[in-house]
Amino acid sequence: MNKQQAVAEIERLRKEINRHNYRYYVLAKPEVSDYEFDTMLEMLVTLEQEFPDLITPDSPSQRVGGQITKEFPTVAHTRPMLSLSNTYSFEEIEDFFGRVHKMLPEQHRDNPEFVAELKFDGVAVSLLYRDCILVRGATRGDGVQGDDITPNIRTISSVPLRLGEYVYSEKELEKEYAGREIEVRGEVFMTKADFARLNEGRPEEEQFANPRNATAGTLKLQDSAEVSRRKMMFVAYDLKDPQGAGLTHAEHLSCLEKMGFYTGGNFRVCRGINEIRDFISEWQEKRQELPYEIDGIVLKLNDSSFWDELGATSKSPRWAIAYKYPAQRAKTVVRNVVFQVGRLGTITPVAQLEPVQLAGTTVSRSTLHNLDEVARLDVRLNDTVVIEKSGDVIPKIINVIREERQGNTVPIVVPDVCPSCGTPLEKPANEVNYYCLNEDGCPAQVRARIEHFASRNAMDINGLGKAVVEQLVNSGMVGDAGDLYSLTTDKVMSLDRQAAKSAAKLLKAIDESRKQRFDRLLFGLGIRHVGLATARELAAVYPSLETLRNASVEELSEIPDVGPAIAVSVHEYFSKPSADAIIEKLGSAGLRLEAGETNKPVNLNFEGLKVIFTGSLEHYTRDEAAGLVHERGGKTVSSVSNNTSLVVIGKNPGSKLEKAKKLGIRVISESEFKEML
Repeated sequence: MNKQQAVAEIERLRKEINRHNYRYYVLAKPEVSDYEFDTMLEMLVTLEQEFPDLITPDSPSQRVGGQITKEFPTVAHTRPMLSLSNTYSFEEIEDFFGRVHKMLPEQHRDNPEFVAELKFDGVAVSLLYRDCILVRGATRGDGVQGDDITPNIRTISSVPLRLGEYVYSEKELEKEYAGREIEVRGEVFMTKADFARLNEGRPEEEQFANPRNATAGTLKLQDSAEVSRRKMMFVAYDLKDPQGAGLTHAEHLSCLEKMGFYTGGNFRVCRGINEIRDFISEWQEKRQELPYEIDGIVLKLNDSSFWDELGATSKSPRWAIAYKYPAQRAKTVVRNVVFQVGRLGTITPVAQLEPVQLAGTTVSRSTLHNLDEVARLDVRLNDTVVIEKSGDVIPKIINVIREERQGNTVPIVVPDVCPSCGTPLEKPANEVNYYCLNEDGCPAQVRARIEHFASRNAMDINGLGKAVVEQLVNSGMVGDAGDLYSLTTDKVMSLDRQAAKSAAKLLKAIDESRKQRFDRLLFGLGIRHVGLATARELAAVYPSLETLRNASVEELSEIPDVGPAIAVSVHEYFSKPSADAIIEKLGSAGLRLEAGETNKPVNLNFEGLKVIFTGSLEHYTRDEAAGLVHERGGKTVSSVSNNTSLVVIGKNPGSKLEKAKKLGIRVISESEFKEML
């Protein structure tokens, strides 16, 4: 084939591939099999390899992906990417409707229109197009700037690489969009089926909790070829077009569809509060039938010409709001209860359930926390129970359906001995938990301590999950965390599912962990009552393990926010021979046994402030948020008092919020907290 023939064939293949992509991902009406599609794409790639000067940025071949060898650069958004205000109450939707109504000019208050859209449970991104070509894809980040993840965005088949490539002829495209810079915002997500395929065959400890977590993790991968293999979708919900300023939001959504974007297709223009209520109710019933997860409904004033006039708070636009559906529930049966042993010897009952679908995943287990919780619920074996996913993530038993209780139920009784090592269990006075006191000889405790040491907030050893740790301990290769640093390639490869490549990755992660900060190492030791925040407090006063080991209980008790119980726990830990052994191994392996320069504050934005968190945070775990405060000169506390400086609230805040209001303590949202950082 000569070059002239190649040009014609490449053009034909591109048009066909783009057309089939559009029919498959946007219209959901495929015309060819996966095999036929893959064959066309393979032919295109082969031709472009033979004639590399014919490759263009908008070719479908550029979706295949390749290695990314650099970190994602940070880019500024053309306009802030704000978060929507969330509510679980329809009364607050009515309040929102009333507020917008009052803020509109009087002549426009007559029954304003709102567009109701499905709230996809994914990751927000911004796409930038110049002369119709995709030039940048970025994450939300902090709302002002985000990560440039363009190579990963290109792999998503429902993202047009050229605007209108599926639905316009070249002349129409040139006439309509050429010469303009257009920004499209939307959500990257995974369908339920693609999420299930991604988790299929993975060890339990490596499985993703839900499609949103899987999407967020995938977008940050440094290998876009792997991103391409993990199927994701993009739904567009916002268009910034300099020549489209006079259009309503519904008209913008129609424009996005004409450009070739998937918009979900289920939005509706609502007039009046009753139509909004009907839309919310309709999709609360129908959302289980969707092939993807939604967690609510978004309402936006349709007349976008008033958006700037209505403006925004520091975190959210005043012309839009998100109604979040309550946590999903399901009915199932308790088939068994097993007792797990934690790293501190704590015995925790875990219910084994009849598997049931809930919020897009199969739930077969739920923690019962302790025997007091079992008594409160009055749950028994073979009981029919209602389970709920708090935040659509963590399954828990809400109540027992007593009217369905049969004569075959059996009370749950704590065992007399440890299920792991057979040591008699003990229940200290004034505590609800039972404990196995065989600290060094209980395999379950040894495994749990090593898992804790390797966890994300401690030494962050990627690949050292539950299954690998179990094999290492059971084989006798590892007896404590210090033994991890004497592992060799041959030893790791002797484990199940550990070939040369995976063994090398694990050993590299272990080696990288030698560089972790002193306070994270201190947290990773797993000392009773010493969380990440307390580890930072201790590291600030005792900047080496040697000085901390020599501290008396009285000296430790004088540290703010430590107190007598933690002081005794720390002192007892360092008094044990096992602590001497592990510290010697860690020191010999080259880990940081002192703080050095790593504990210098990032800034002093929280200097002198005592901060408390209440409710579920969207962007951080509690430990991560506390760490950010400590790195900026502040402290975190566990209870609200007159000495508390600041309360940061997440979703569903608890009684701490009410107490803070009564005491007149400043309360801020998570977005405001991010700004303070």
